[in-house]
Amino acid sequence: MLDRYIKTEGDFKYLEKGEGTPLVILHGIMGGLSNFDEVIAHFSKYYKVLMPELPIYTFPLLKTSVKGFSKYLYDFFEHKKIDKAILLGNSLGGHVALYFANKNPEKVIAMILTGSSGLYEKSMGDSYPKRKNYDYIKRKAQEVFHNPKVATKELVDEVFEVVNNRMKVIRTLSLAKSAIRHNMAKDLPNIKMPVCLIWGKDDKVTPPEVAEDFKKLLPDADLYWIDQCGHAPMMEHPQIFIEIMDKWLTKRGLKNTGNVSLSH
Repeated sequence: MLDRYIKTEGDFKYLEKGEGTPLVILHGIMGGLSNFDEVIAHFSKYYKVLMPELPIYTFPLLKTSVKGFSKYLYDFFEHKKIDKAILLGNSLGGHVALYFANKNPEKVIAMILTGSSGLYEKSMGDSYPKRKNYDYIKRKAQEVFHNPKVATKELVDEVFEVVNNRMKVIRTLSLAKSAIRHNMAKDLPNIKMPVCLIWGKDDKVTPPEVAEDFKKLLPDADLYWIDQCGHAPMMEHPQIFIEIMDKWLTKRGLKNTGNVSLSH
């Protein structure tokens, strides 16, 4: 269990485990700490893993946006005195990482993106007309994964609670609109640091062609596919995800450095 590594300081609730180069993990709209359990357990042997909880349901509504969360991430870097970090983001978290890297390139050594928004994604906010129907919500949650069993009862219950909470739905829709508004297509050619794209071949939220477009538009990106995998590879195939990420970090000379002053 990773609960004992969770800290609350000021405006920040976050996990911190390990030593060395900071590896900052950013979750998606419906994501959380447990989505990255195995990734954290592995990489905290080589890095200082930090995972801030994005204030999706607690931030002022006007700041509940990709830009607002990028500023929140900047403030987190300042709070933790992080000079430079490797960023890992899934879905909305990937989008926040991209926006942050574009605005603060000197603070980002490299990025790992998986099922990232930023170019195109099917918004979940407007796709739940039968919010009160639990079985319908269950099916929708299962569609995020290639293997529906990954959508545990706990996860489905969480989604059901969100889509039946008016304020949470408003915030989710606000984020979905913000993601469309902050399309990164024009900015991607300016993002020069190394990027590892790890994508599920069966991702229905950010389909494979999105990964291909990221690969074309980012100057220094490597793309890796995982078969029989949906929108959250680190949950559905954690060991394959870890292996790809590990090999890529090693190939790029970013493995087990214990040194925050790595150059780009």
